[in-house]
Amino acid sequence: MVTSPCINVCTVDDGVCTACGRTLADITNWASMTEAERIERMGELDVPADS
Repeated sequence: MVTSPCINVCTVDDGVCTACGRTLADITNWASMTEAERIERMGELDVPADS
């Protein structure tokens, strides 16, 4: 299983998913990132409080 902040409620506004906080580049590259890279990036995300 791939570690992901995705909650399957994708809505992109200004190039950022309002549900998980990932950019379109993050979403596109997520599967090719290492587990360590994904965990590091998840710590950097600006996830909305109501997610």
